[in-house]
Amino acid sequence: MAKTKGADAQATDRVFTLPNLISVVRLCLVPVYLVLLFNGFDVMAACMFALAAGTDWIDGQIARRTNTVSKLGQLLDPAVDRILMIAGVAGLFLVGRLPLWIILVVLARDLLLLAGGAYLVKRYRIRVAVIFPGKVATTFLFIGFAGLLLNWPLLPGLGLVDAAWLPGFNGDPVSWGIWFAYAGLALALVTTAYYVTAAAVKLRAAKRAAAAGEGR
Repeated sequence: MAKTKGADAQATDRVFTLPNLISVVRLCLVPVYLVLLFNGFDVMAACMFALAAGTDWIDGQIARRTNTVSKLGQLLDPAVDRILMIAGVAGLFLVGRLPLWIILVVLARDLLLLAGGAYLVKRYRIRVAVIFPGKVATTFLFIGFAGLLLNWPLLPGLGLVDAAWLPGFNGDPVSWGIWFAYAGLALALVTTAYYVTAAAVKLRAAKRAAAAGEGR
C-alpha cells in the first residue's frame, strides 16, 4: 500500500535509495529480536524491537523530504511493518505474554493486508494509500508490544472479569503495554474496514474501466 495518496505519480523506479536501505535493515533486525527474546534477553529484545519499529517513521520522512519515494519502497516499507508486527505478536505469544485471540486478530489482519495489497497491485495495479489513523494504530501496537517485551513495571489488573484471556481486565498483574496493545488493536480494526472499503471501490472502478475498454 502506498504511503501517500499522490505518491504514485512521484514514485521512481530506483532500488538503491537510503529509505529502502533502512527498510532492509529493519527487516534484518526481526530475526535478531526473536533470538534475543527466546534466550531471555528481554531488555535487549525490547530495544531491538523498538529500533526496528521506530525507524519506520524515519525512512518515510527521508523518502518524502529528499524526493526518493520509490515504487519498491511503497511495497517494501508496509511489508516490513507487517512482518515486524507478525514477528512481534508471535514472539510474545510463544513466551506467554499475549493471549491467543490477540495473536489471531493481528495475524489475520496483517495477512489480509499483505496478500490483498499484493494481489491488487499485481492483478489490477491498484494501491490503497495508508491513512494517518492506520499509522497511529501501528505505533500503538508497537509501543504495546515493546512494553510487553520489557514486562516491567507490572500493574494490577482491573478485576472486572475472571477470564485469563483478557489480561488487564482480570485481576492478574500485567505489563502497562497491554493497554497500548488494546488501543492499537481497536484502531487497527477500524482502519482495516476503511482499507477494505477503499480497495473494493477502486476494484469496481478498475473492472468498469476494463469492461469499457473491451467494449470499445
